[in-house]
Amino acid sequence: MFENHNNRTELSELGEFGLIRHIRENVELQNASTIVGIGDDAAVIDNGNLRTVVTTDMLVEGVHFDLSFSPLKHLGYKAVSVNISDLCAMNAKPQQITTAVAISNRFSLEAIEELYEGILLACKKYNVDLVGGDTCTSPSGLVISVTAIGTAKAEDLVYRNGAEINDLICVTGDLGGAYMGLQLLEREKKVFLENPKLQPDLEGFDYLLERQLKPEPRWDIIEKFKLYNIRPTAMIDISDGLASEIMHICTESGKGCQIYEEKIPIDHQTRELAMEFGLDPTICALNGGEDYELLFTIPLSEYEKIKDRAEFSIVGHITDKSGGYNFIDRQNGQHELKAQGWDAFKKNFDSE
Repeated sequence: MFENHNNRTELSELGEFGLIRHIRENVELQNASTIVGIGDDAAVIDNGNLRTVVTTDMLVEGVHFDLSFSPLKHLGYKAVSVNISDLCAMNAKPQQITTAVAISNRFSLEAIEELYEGILLACKKYNVDLVGGDTCTSPSGLVISVTAIGTAKAEDLVYRNGAEINDLICVTGDLGGAYMGLQLLEREKKVFLENPKLQPDLEGFDYLLERQLKPEPRWDIIEKFKLYNIRPTAMIDISDGLASEIMHICTESGKGCQIYEEKIPIDHQTRELAMEFGLDPTICALNGGEDYELLFTIPLSEYEKIKDRAEFSIVGHITDKSGGYNFIDRQNGQHELKAQGWDAFKKNFDSE
């Protein structure tokens, strides 16, 4: 169990994932019905014919969102979407959600109605039921916690730990767009604060703004897996950046990887805006996060099923653990792949 140390350990020394691993090491599962606990996109519970899949995500004002440019309706929608994305990453069907909201007295009833309008819009789109939750007061900002519940047959579930040597590493959609949407919003906020008479210049950036403010979980991909007869060996959603997520899969699977820069899908608008900001588009894709695309591995033998599908990109392959985590640049130079994505604890505490 946890030891009572005389010395104080700062959370910034562990980071978000280090803290999760630390808690996980001290958790003992008590029930045979708990198939998977801490460590994947969602927990899995055995309920006989079906598995129940449960996940929770929390959004905190000032940490995960800024209400000066995040409309409450969009925020409510996003709070549901990010949880549905975790269920998609398990290949499970979403069915219900519960919501817990902490509210300060600066919010009116109309503001909360707008938040829940977004929540219910997402529920309708993804055919899930809002079945309960909690509300309480907050001394300062807004906090939203959503728990999503889904189901799947045991044989359909996909975990992070199933990747095998020579498996292809694939992603859906394109990467880095959500991060650049955030950079754009933060730039325009800074300009406005310096001169409130200037209006935000956001015209022509609808795609990047939607990637940040109203992300869509890739439930459509789960249906296409069935259509194309593809079953991933491992899968995760990209919430913290491609580099961080493939390292999660490799860690849980006990494997290494090779990721190729030239294969990473980046939208032209993401690329152009990144260059305007003086940023490397590849770094934005590797470490930006919040794209909520799916990262998955499939056996090399499945290559023919996926090679001509526009919705998928093959970005690398799985290697033996001894090979480590590697990034191959456009000049064929090999570099150690590092997870430098957004970390709630390191970002929050290191900035103090």
